[in-house]
Amino acid sequence: MSNSQTLSESASKELLSPFGFPFAQEFLVSTAIEAGDAAERLGFPVVAKLNGDGISHKTERGLVRLKLPNRDAVESAAAELLAMATSSDGDVQVLITPMIQGSRELIVGMINDPVFGKTAMLGLGGIFAEVIGDVVFAPLPIDAAGALSMIGALKNRNILREFRGESAVDVQALCAALIALSGACDSRSDIVSIDINPLIVQRDGSIVAVDALVELSNINQVTTVEGDSFRPSEKHFQALFSPRAVVVVGASSHPGKFGFVSLHNILSNEFAGKVFATNLQGEEILGIQTVASISELPANEIDLAFFCTPASANPELLRQCAERGISSAFIASAGYKEAGQSGLVAEQELVHLAAELQMLIAGPNGQGVVSTPVSLCAQIVGPYPPQGCISVASQSGNFVSSFLNYARQTGVGIARAISAGNAAQMSVGDYLEWYAQDTHTKVGLAYIESVTDGRALQSSFARVTKQQPLVVVKGGATELGSRAAQSHTGALASNDKFFDGLCRSTGASRARTVEEAFDVAASFATQPLPRGNRVVVLTTVGGWGVVTSDAIAQDGVLELVALPKDLTSALDALLPPRWSRNNPIDCAGGETRDTIPEILDLLCAHSEIDAVIFLGLGIQSNQARMMTEGRFYPDHGLERIVTYHRRQDERFAQAATDCSVKYNKPVLVATELAVADPSNPGPLTVQQSGRLCYASGTRAATALAHMYQYAKFSGLAS
Repeated sequence: MSNSQTLSESASKELLSPFGFPFAQEFLVSTAIEAGDAAERLGFPVVAKLNGDGISHKTERGLVRLKLPNRDAVESAAAELLAMATSSDGDVQVLITPMIQGSRELIVGMINDPVFGKTAMLGLGGIFAEVIGDVVFAPLPIDAAGALSMIGALKNRNILREFRGESAVDVQALCAALIALSGACDSRSDIVSIDINPLIVQRDGSIVAVDALVELSNINQVTTVEGDSFRPSEKHFQALFSPRAVVVVGASSHPGKFGFVSLHNILSNEFAGKVFATNLQGEEILGIQTVASISELPANEIDLAFFCTPASANPELLRQCAERGISSAFIASAGYKEAGQSGLVAEQELVHLAAELQMLIAGPNGQGVVSTPVSLCAQIVGPYPPQGCISVASQSGNFVSSFLNYARQTGVGIARAISAGNAAQMSVGDYLEWYAQDTHTKVGLAYIESVTDGRALQSSFARVTKQQPLVVVKGGATELGSRAAQSHTGALASNDKFFDGLCRSTGASRARTVEEAFDVAASFATQPLPRGNRVVVLTTVGGWGVVTSDAIAQDGVLELVALPKDLTSALDALLPPRWSRNNPIDCAGGETRDTIPEILDLLCAHSEIDAVIFLGLGIQSNQARMMTEGRFYPDHGLERIVTYHRRQDERFAQAATDCSVKYNKPVLVATELAVADPSNPGPLTVQQSGRLCYASGTRAATALAHMYQYAKFSGLAS
């Protein structure tokens, strides 16, 4: 017996109608004569469809007749359709509906995903939905704001606007349809999937649903609770990220082994607390006299144990740690679920043991934990970053290293960082939630590769974004293979699209790449949030401004605002007549000593401008560098002009920071010299001010768009 049943179109509509779906009036008939009578009551033209519990995709089987103009045509079509029924179609009838016409078609649906739960879908295309592939998902329930967010996330949303004599789509009615979908699923826990396809947009912008498919579960929904009831407390997290003392369990004198590297990194970066280590031979390693057994360690003085031992030895070692009053452990050991079934069993047993001992365990199979407020670098890989307010949690240890490397490169620092490893007890979401309460953290940054509990992750993200920005990059974004299902909704569903909807609904900023993720996190960490999306691009060279403007236009989140008349007049007094007189503001090489600082102040002071992107920093210092490298330096007056050029770029960079602070508006500075020549006085001054110097205007625009979207989600921007 199947675990679910698919209702006929008429039964599906009957179930959904009470929730407010915009279905047209229709009649279900059993004979050709009844079909003719129904058509006359509706008015011509009409549509005739074969209806039955075993019929899902009528169009593919040719079971639909459109634009029937009169009674004779309707009766003939009805008789023909009834004759096409098969034994697998069940009890069949003919559905007579009005011929709804419109040049635009939408699809609305829901699928109950085993990982993400009940998830709504909105898309374009009708019968071509799978071909077009312009669909967005969002976890249920959905309110008006969530419905509007879904509509705004469609790639081709401009098709919903007025065009070619047709009115704009009634957005409120479309929102109501999505809310009705949410209401139906909230009322009926047995709904497995819903497919409203197509939802036709008529010329006046109104929407009518002309088909529906509902799948119901035949299995009673039983909620089960798995795992242990133990939940780490604030004490456990403090032991992990701000321990009084650390012990490396399984320290080694061999420089190539994890037991040596982890101890070395803790000591080399001058951890603020005490450091202990165990070694079966009791050797002295890096000036630390190790002990052969954990039982020889002082009791109730050590908070964190860093395990570099074989998986088979860890249970007993964990018990010994608990006896010494150690409350948290980071387990770098491999050989758990990544190693197969036996490793999975060992991992589950370790989690149960940790719960029994009331211990927090991070990992296993992780690379380490970093906490700059206490100078802790307990990890088996480099590097150690500068101190800052970004905190990282990652399913991949390598990407922890990547983010720390970007921190070192840019000077935008890190507060906490952890490699979640197999996340046996503590998930990435758990760490992010703690970061949201951490006074040293201003923004969370996460790398996620796989999601095993979408609802739990959604809850974590939602709790985090109420407190601080959250930036997420996900691996596996090109997952192939949609979930098999009777409906278009199921065919269009994918893990990545669900994850995208989860981020959008919770206000998490999803980045496309690791580089973008760090850019965005660094922006949140160092820039004020914009109060709107009106942006001015200021450039000393035209081409950069054009490319950045293109990026802003293509993304559609920010507005390249038209320059107000009073601002244009003020700029006329500062720039030569050849300046662009438009946004982007191209100074056309006409700036003098004080021009850039004065323009930045004018822009930031203006009430109709929310943010500024400044391009072209470092050009003068780049020329100065060439002068110093040439054979004519320092003669011919070059020493003086070199000094002048360098000071100018320093002044410009400092002016960007000063104006941003003065007016509490984001001012993003971008130049390829941030990467090509980071010692250039321009980008170097930006870095020394504590801010990120972006490698391109495009990257700056992308980061600013993320900032605006979070500010809008949080109600801090219009």
